[in-house]
Amino acid sequence: MIATIGSLGDLHPCLALALELKRRGHCVTVASTAYYRGKVKELGVAFHAIRPNWDPTDRELIRQCEDLKRGPEILYRKLILPHLRGTYEDLLAVAAAADLMIAGELVYAAPLVAEKLRLRWVSAILSPFSFFSSCDPSVMVTVPWLIRLRRAGWRTYRAGLNVCRLATRHWSNPVRRLRRELGLSANCDPVFRDKFSPDLVLALFSHYLAQPQPDWPPQTQQPGFVYYDCQTAGREHLAELKAFLGAGDPPIVFTQGSTAVHHPGDFYEVSVEASRRLGRRTVLLGAKTASGMKSTEILALSYAAYSQVFPQATVIVHQGGSGTTGQALRAGRPTLIVPYGWDQPDNGARVERLGTGLCLARSAYSVAAAAAALERLLKDARFATRATEVGARLREEDGLTLACDAIQAVLAGT
Repeated sequence: MIATIGSLGDLHPCLALALELKRRGHCVTVASTAYYRGKVKELGVAFHAIRPNWDPTDRELIRQCEDLKRGPEILYRKLILPHLRGTYEDLLAVAAAADLMIAGELVYAAPLVAEKLRLRWVSAILSPFSFFSSCDPSVMVTVPWLIRLRRAGWRTYRAGLNVCRLATRHWSNPVRRLRRELGLSANCDPVFRDKFSPDLVLALFSHYLAQPQPDWPPQTQQPGFVYYDCQTAGREHLAELKAFLGAGDPPIVFTQGSTAVHHPGDFYEVSVEASRRLGRRTVLLGAKTASGMKSTEILALSYAAYSQVFPQATVIVHQGGSGTTGQALRAGRPTLIVPYGWDQPDNGARVERLGTGLCLARSAYSVAAAAAALERLLKDARFATRATEVGARLREEDGLTLACDAIQAVLAGT
């Protein structure tokens, strides 16, 4: 059983795992919010709904969660934990028949279910940000000042991190209350510790984005990115896309992933004008872009598989979600990351350090700033050279095979 709560960026790696494990002969059930029922079942994978029963494309919900400073607290305390008991009950019902549970980090009921049923389980961690490493500190939107302690050494950084940990400890009181009611130990730390399974932690991102660290849980394995790129979705646009890509120079591709696209602000308008200033052809990917933005130099599509578009780009501009970042790195093209929150600013900083792209704050994404960043990426050959090199290395990685091998080893008790 594979449990996940969140956006398509959280669901898609689970679908990749589900399909490969099913191909290997396992019976697999995906447990997630009811909104994804049709998407999962059309793949021939069993589905079980768990609360919260929300719409991950809801504009107002996304607006709240994308508040840089308060977004994580809003998600945790107002959108997930109020449904904790319901999530636990729904998860318990399907996990009772499972031999193994794989859970994303937002499924805060998963450790409780595993402990109650004495069930082996696996943590699926999608970004370096989630490890809260003091040896390889991340950019945290809730406490942006913390990264300044990086130069002072890991001990100083860890002291600062522990202060933040204590200051937010009360956020998890609903988890402690439920654990006491269930007869489980109330000594818990859902955000910093308990999301890591004692059986296996899968770091589902490439070594190129972040190297393993000594303060990661010792049971961590790092297979690499696990890609799910549905080739059937967006087929109605495929002929139009191929015609556009073949009709001129490689375009700049703009996308906001699966979440930010539902609350885009002026991202697409700014992007179009920046491309025009540079005299570049443009592809816009996003649910709200298909009307009013088409011309001979601009193609706007509601959806297209990244694997069909990214390798054909000259530069890719995206929000920095882990799934999109992985696809862009694998495509081997320079990137401009415009982060909206969560792990995205950290992914942007890591891509800059890697040398494959630049990061521009959402608040600074103006026509002039976007055009300047894009011009730098287009003219400085070092970005394209490095992106090509990293892309070739990532295409040699097989995160899906290694992840499923590790999962089967847990099942086998080895």
